[in-house]
Amino acid sequence: MKVNNLSFGSITIDGETYGKDVIIDNGSVKKRKKSESKKYSDMFGHTPLSPDENIPWNCKRLVIGAGHSSCLPVMEEVQNIADSKGVELVIMSTPKAIKHINDLHTNLILHLTC
Repeated sequence: MKVNNLSFGSITIDGETYGKDVIIDNGSVKKRKKSESKKYSDMFGHTPLSPDENIPWNCKRLVIGAGHSSCLPVMEEVQNIADSKGVELVIMSTPKAIKHINDLHTNLILHLTC
């Protein structure tokens, strides 16, 4: 996979542009469906990544690109689930996270703003 462009609010992967957060699940790009996490927005001031979402756990490492300024809140329960599944959870800025797009056994969740 190749990231052709990353800017605030969009990413182009293999020539296709996405204007919403994305999930890379074993080489497949999907839109992040954060509707299940919206109920936690008041607690965090922003829609967090919650365990209620469809997180791509079928990997050895899950990289979360937490936005350009790393402001995406990740609920503690997500870390607890990662620990119980033996998945290494790594949280970093989205510009740094995209460097891991082709790492073996690694899935990504990429937040495209903040």
